Amino acid sequence: MCNLLEVARSGYYDWVERPASQREIKHNRILREIKRIHRKYPVWGVDPIWAEVKEIIPCSRNTVYSIMKKNGIKSKRKAKWKATTNSNHNLAVAPNLLDQNFDIKVPNTVWVGDITYHWTEEGWLYTAIVKDLCTKDVVGYAMSDRMTKELVIKAMEIALRREKPSPGLIFYSDRGSQYCSNDFKDLLKVNHVSQSMSRKGNPYDNACAENFFSCLKCECTNFYSFRTREAAKQAIFEYIEVYYNRQRRHAALGWITPAAYKKMWYWNLAA
Repeated sequence: MCNLLEVARSGYYDWVERPASQREIKHNRILREIKRIHRKYPVWGVDPIWAEVKEIIPCSRNTVYSIMKKNGIKSKRKAKWKATTNSNHNLAVAPNLLDQNFDIKVPNTVWVGDITYHWTEEGWLYTAIVKDLCTKDVVGYAMSDRMTKELVIKAMEIALRREKPSPGLIFYSDRGSQYCSNDFKDLLKVNHVSQSMSRKGNPYDNACAENFFSCLKCECTNFYSFRTREAAKQAIFEYIEVYYNRQRRHAALGWITPAAYKKMWYWNLAA
């Protein structure tokens, strides 16, 4: 082989026996961390993996990206989407108080809500959530075999009990009949919550709530075939309570988790 490549045998053996450089050693350490994180969170892309790696080994995003690309490490996601909003009703709608201003700096000042569904062998399972726009925390959720006003009322009641927000909170949703129901409006009034709704025919107005469902489906439920509604409920519960609120890093939060951001925000407030 040395003759074919026209190199000296001594030079070849020097190259073979040469110890790894500090750069190679560091890149091998980074690769081991990337593989560990990817095994634990296979749906993570470059940025959350980098955020996790750099807490252990100082490195740039480009370094993590190039190592992942070289080793064929990619985010594992499945995309699937279907709309659930039924705004074909004669119920009164609330004004749009946000006008796509989703940059909220204080927890429990703006919540958003939406409904989605998942197929099981027993039939559809519907999930309603309430999400804090500041912390990205899912503060309330409920699941049922029917997409009724009671579903969104239960999710809101759980959020109110959990967070105990001060008067002045804004709740934002689409124009679905569940959110326009008198019973849901009464719940908001009793708890001094102002209601706000997206504009008709504008899918971007409620993008923050819909983004959660996109994550839920792409990172969790689309990977499974649920035999029962109870199995789907358990998977969604674990995704929200174990992963999304406490482990999933969010770009809008500087690549930390909702739980960490919430703790940091209240610690800074107390300080």
